[in-house]
Amino acid sequence: MDFRGPVHRSVLERMGLWEAIHERRTRLGTQALLDATGRTLVDLPALMMSGDVELQRGDLCQLLFERTRETVEYLFGDAPTALRETPSGVEVEFEQHAPRRFDLVVGADGLRSNVRSLLFGAAHDCLRHHGYRVVGCTLPNALGLRQRGVIYSEPGRGVSVTSAHDVEQVRALFVFTGAPLGPHERSPAAARDAVSAAFAGAGWKTRQLVEGLREAEDVYFDAVGSVRLARYSQGRVVLLGDAAWGGTLGGQGTPLAMVGAYVLAGELLASPEAHTDAFARFEARLRPYATPAQDGAKRVGGFFAPRTRPGLFLRNQFYRMLTSKPLERAFEKLVTHAANAFELPEYGGAFATPQGQ
Repeated sequence: MDFRGPVHRSVLERMGLWEAIHERRTRLGTQALLDATGRTLVDLPALMMSGDVELQRGDLCQLLFERTRETVEYLFGDAPTALRETPSGVEVEFEQHAPRRFDLVVGADGLRSNVRSLLFGAAHDCLRHHGYRVVGCTLPNALGLRQRGVIYSEPGRGVSVTSAHDVEQVRALFVFTGAPLGPHERSPAAARDAVSAAFAGAGWKTRQLVEGLREAEDVYFDAVGSVRLARYSQGRVVLLGDAAWGGTLGGQGTPLAMVGAYVLAGELLASPEAHTDAFARFEARLRPYATPAQDGAKRVGGFFAPRTRPGLFLRNQFYRMLTSKPLERAFEKLVTHAANAFELPEYGGAFATPQGQ
């Protein structure tokens, strides 16, 4: 996950996280678009794919947990099963733990948010499919990559392989056209079968990568889509991050969620006795920022796996032109525009935290 531009950095600095995240950065460099022989067609700069600073999801989770474990109660391996609002709070039932009452509930539980389903109803279809599927996993570094990445594409299918600080392993991402996933299709076995079928006969080193997928232990499988909601809150429950505006790939998921968390906390601090007003201000600020960022999820499938051969040719030509020296500055503005299109509120210094705390 990557952070880019002054808005993301300002939030991390105000939360006292910038230095710690910078220390854990992957230092991933350029990524190359390849042809079937392995020849580089275009070198994509690190800023496009990795932002100003990139780190592994697990490293960020560990960092946030360490910073909050003394003041936050964590209930791992559980999920809410019912929400009932009362005049004074929200009664929440859980799969594992006893029911609890909370003043407010924030649903920050991802693209397929359970809290969102409980709030608006499971039949409320808000996830828009964009015609692609994606499978990710960790593989041995058989390609010998070191702090760089490669992308190989054919019409309707493409694979990305990146190596960050761990020279023994790489992260592989298979992107291919396909229908939305059914309720029982997200298993590792289903992912392996789907990739095997989609990449049958593909060139370059895809056969080797597909075979490696069969031994991978951390298989991720999803359809590429984005969340579209008429509102982010109802009563004492508010949605945040991917649960409110997420996209499977390319939508600034984590940094946008952290910006949203900062704004939501600030608005609640500004009017602690009027959560309805705070939720309304939060949405008024975030929706114009989050909605354009979702366009990345619409385009990401077509970037990794253009549907046609002419489309693939045009992609390569387009990025060859954009990464040329005369357009270098314009390209930088293009890849950072969505992240920078926000004026971060100050909230009177309420979140000022010394670095390293």
